[in-house]
Amino acid sequence: MSTAREMAPPLGAEPSTPTIGHEPAPGGTQRPGDDFAQPGIADSGHSVPLPLPVSVSVSVSAEGTPRPWAADPYSDALLTGRGPLFLRRTDGWLLPLEVERWCARADEVDLRVLKRCEGAVLDVGCGPGRLVAELAARGRPALGIDVSEAAVARTVRLGGQALRRSVFETLPGEGRWDTALLIDGNVGIGGDPAALLRRISQLLTSDGLLIVETVPEVDVDERVRVRVTDARGTAGPAFLWARLGTPALRRLAARAGWRPDGQWATGGRSFIALRNRRTNSSAEPPKSTAVTSSQRARNTSPGRPVADS
Repeated sequence: MSTAREMAPPLGAEPSTPTIGHEPAPGGTQRPGDDFAQPGIADSGHSVPLPLPVSVSVSVSAEGTPRPWAADPYSDALLTGRGPLFLRRTDGWLLPLEVERWCARADEVDLRVLKRCEGAVLDVGCGPGRLVAELAARGRPALGIDVSEAAVARTVRLGGQALRRSVFETLPGEGRWDTALLIDGNVGIGGDPAALLRRISQLLTSDGLLIVETVPEVDVDERVRVRVTDARGTAGPAFLWARLGTPALRRLAARAGWRPDGQWATGGRSFIALRNRRTNSSAEPPKSTAVTSSQRARNTSPGRPVADS
C-alpha cells in the first residue's frame, strides 16, 4: 500500500510534478538526468537508466492531508512481513490483504506474469517489491513506483529500483515503457479505474502491454472509501479504492480503446493483458539512449472480502 493519497486527476488534467527527487525544470518538465544518476540495464536494444534510492520522511500530502499507507498499519506490516491486515469499508466490511505473499519471493503465479513482460517494465504500486526484485535478478530493466516509503525502502533492499511517487505524478520515461503492471488489485488505485487506464496509456509506448490482476471468479465493479486496518483496529486515513472483475475491466478497457491480448486464471488469481492503442506522437521510441523524461491504496488482495465480525 501507499503513503500518499492517490487521487485520480480530472479528465484532461496533466500529471502533477514529482513529490520527491530533484526539483523539476521550468515548465513542469524534468531536466535530463533528474532522478537518474547511473547507467541502465541494456535489454532488447534499450538502455533504461535506473534511479538511485530516494529517502523521504514526509507522511502528509502537499495540502496537509494524511497519506494512506505511511505511518499506519501497512507500514508496520511491511517492517515485519506479516499481517493480518485489511481494507475496511465504511460499513465495516473487511477485505484481507495478503501481506505475507507480497513480502515473500515471487511465486509461480507471479513468474508466469513476469514471463509475459516485454522490454522495460513499470510496476505501478510495487509494494514491497517482489516483482521488481525478481525482474532485476533476471537482468530485466524495471522500475517500481509506490507512495509508501516503507514499500520503496523494502524494494531497494531486495535489489530492485523504486521511486516514492504516485502514478498520477510526473514519471521518468513517460510514453516509453514497454510493459506496465497493475498487480495485487492495484487497478483500484485512486478509486477511478478509467482515469488510471488513461494515465497508464500515457506512460506506455503506442503498442505497450498492460497486465492487470482482477478479482477472480466474479463480475464485481465497485468504487468504495476504505481504510487500512490491522487486527487491533488501528486504522490509517480514508481513501478511495476500486475493485473490478475481469468482465468489468474488459468493458471499461474497450470503452477506453485498449485491445485485449489474453486472459488467464491460475492459483486462485485472475489476470488480463491489454494492448495500448494510443497514437504515441510525442514520445521517442525506445532505443539505446537514456530515459530522461519525465500510487495503494497499494497491493490489496483481489479476492473476496470477508464479513466484519
